[in-house]
Amino acid sequence: MTETGYIYSVEFTVRDYECDIQGVVNNANYQHYLEHARHEFLNSKGISFTQLHEEGTDLIVTRVEIDYKYPLRSRDKFFVRIYLRREGNVRLVFVQDIFKQPDEKLIVHAEITGVATKNGRPVSPGEIIAKLGLE
Repeated sequence: MTETGYIYSVEFTVRDYECDIQGVVNNANYQHYLEHARHEFLNSKGISFTQLHEEGTDLIVTRVEIDYKYPLRSRDKFFVRIYLRREGNVRLVFVQDIFKQPDEKLIVHAEITGVATKNGRPVSPGEIIAKLGLE
């Protein structure tokens, strides 16, 4: 099931080397697409992984759920769209859908849960929450 109210979208094109012998995108590459989209989204909000790390805060993934609906093939164009929600005080869930172009066919639905940590312990990502407009 997809969410409405996407807050970010980024376009990609499948590269030949991302496909397996069957001619479809290898399942692990979808995680790369999703991660790259999350990083681009956070960068667009002024959130830098490098700067956070230098300040002692790390953003880590704690759970990945992916539903594969249909495969992508070499040279396919697609969008990764993001919807974001909070769970409690420390968890952020990135709901991410991949849609093939031009027909907007749903390819992947994923929910990626993450937390902010300081010295290996979960902390409230207050400043990050504020930058994301989730207060």
